[in-house]
Amino acid sequence: MLRFLQNYPKGLEKVYDAVYRVIRLFRRWLQPNSRLEPVMIWGESVGKGAVFDCQMCGQCILHATGMTCPMTCPKNLRNGPCGGVRSNGRCEVNPEMPCVWTVAYERSLQMPKYGHTFNQIQPPVNRRLEGTSSWVNMLAEIDTITPKGWHTPDKTTKTAVPHNE
Repeated sequence: MLRFLQNYPKGLEKVYDAVYRVIRLFRRWLQPNSRLEPVMIWGESVGKGAVFDCQMCGQCILHATGMTCPMTCPKNLRNGPCGGVRSNGRCEVNPEMPCVWTVAYERSLQMPKYGHTFNQIQPPVNRRLEGTSSWVNMLAEIDTITPKGWHTPDKTTKTAVPHNE
C-alpha cells in the first residue's frame, strides 16, 4: 500500500526517531500485557504493515536493516542473505523478488544515523514474541533478551536499538 515510502530510508529514520521520542514518554504505561499494548499492536500492524509489510515478529530491527523488514525474506533470515542470492540480486526462493538483504544494504547506505548498524549481528528471532508490540518489547527491553546458549560477540551490541540520548 505505502511500500514506496521504504525508498526514502533517510526520512523514515527521522520518523523512527520521532516516534521513539514520543512513545518513550509513555514507557510507564506501555508495558507487556498492559491495557495499551493491544492499541500498540493494532497501530504497528496497520502502520508498519502498510509501509514495511510488517510480519509482527515483536523484535523490530528496521532501523538496522535500511528500513527493510528482514522477516519478509522467504527464509526469515535475520543477519544477511543466504548463500543462494542470485548474481542479479534476486531471491533464490522467489526469483521475481529482489533479495531483501540486497535492498536493505542499499537503503542502509542512505541512512546517516543508523546505517552503520547494518553490520551488527542480531540475535535470533524469539518466536514467543510474535504478534506482540515491538515498541512495547523494546521499551521493556524484552527484545534484547537472547535465548539460552546464545551470546553476542560483543556485549556492547546487546541492544538492538542504538539510541543516542
